[in-house]
Amino acid sequence: MGIARTAARGLVPLGLRVAPHFSSLFVREILERSIDGGGPFRGAAAAADARLRSADGDPVAAVSSVIDAHVRAAGAQGFVTNLGGLVTMAVTIPANVSGLALLQCHLVAGIAHLHGYDLRDPRVRNAVLACLLGETVVTELVRSGKLPSSPMGLATSPVHDPELDTSIAQDVTAELFSRVGGRRLATTVGRRVPLVGGGVGAIGDGVSTYRVGRYAERELRPRPRTS
Repeated sequence: MGIARTAARGLVPLGLRVAPHFSSLFVREILERSIDGGGPFRGAAAAADARLRSADGDPVAAVSSVIDAHVRAAGAQGFVTNLGGLVTMAVTIPANVSGLALLQCHLVAGIAHLHGYDLRDPRVRNAVLACLLGETVVTELVRSGKLPSSPMGLATSPVHDPELDTSIAQDVTAELFSRVGGRRLATTVGRRVPLVGGGVGAIGDGVSTYRVGRYAERELRPRPRTS
């Protein structure tokens, strides 16, 4: 899987050529949509508050409920977007990435809201995106100096660094293409059975979303909730 994931990084420029709108700007737009909502799609704070009411005001139970709901949704979209073979990869990988990014942004933003962070704050929004990278990647980026701090540090930084808006979004774009593309290469090249790819996609996206949610739960420690 490591070899496939490394090879999948070559799919990042391919995905950008096939879907030129998929860029760091598009990831920022996904983040905005996940937080603000639109039409029948409820924003992260409103959806999280509904879970909190269902949990009788228990934020710990509400966070678990939010994570469970997003894991199920990620599994469903992972199954659908991972059907097919090598011929459809250039089209379905960007679709899988955008769907996964929307769900995971919505998940992490909901957790941040339940833990008392102001989702209007650009520092918090960068922290939400950083959580999508996962603990291992964040640790590597902080160690190399490419990321100034952990998501918690970003969310509570004294000032907002606008340059991080683009760099974090670019890192998230590359990481998501790497994860999705690596899994697709491993399953599609090894087995040419569409339903197998769908099943692996469902499990992979579900597990990835669960890990992101639990990382955000640990990393974005609870603070007094803002109004």
